[in-house]
Amino acid sequence: MADNARAKKLADLIREVVAEKLQRGIKDPRLGTHVTITDTRVTGDLREATVFYTVYGDDEDRASAAAGLESAKGILRSAVGRAAGTKFTPTLAFVADALPENARTIEDLLDKARASDAKVREASSGARYAGEADPYRKPGDEDEGEASE
Repeated sequence: MADNARAKKLADLIREVVAEKLQRGIKDPRLGTHVTITDTRVTGDLREATVFYTVYGDDEDRASAAAGLESAKGILRSAVGRAAGTKFTPTLAFVADALPENARTIEDLLDKARASDAKVREASSGARYAGEADPYRKPGDEDEGEASE
């Protein structure tokens, strides 16, 4: 079992090698310059690596980039093996990063909250208190209440 520092170093190396190879070494038009490697995680035994990526574009671009990465998996693994110099080259699994979609969802929710706050602020701008401005009893008020009864 490898220590976490070694797994972290290998993950960083894999991220750099895969990004460099995608940018300069692979001539697949599906993988152009719109694929970005965001993160890499390696298991504790250094046998499997998960590479997270994002794609700039629509759903069709994402699907074609996923197919391109699957077809280039062997070339990328060979490049990682040459650069890493470890006994076993980890297998690569490519996973689309959900971070952009999550960020978009959070931004939509924040926009809805801002709109709701604006409505409440607008409705309360001309509002008045339901009772008096000072709802608390004062020592002199009790005497007046008892005298009228």
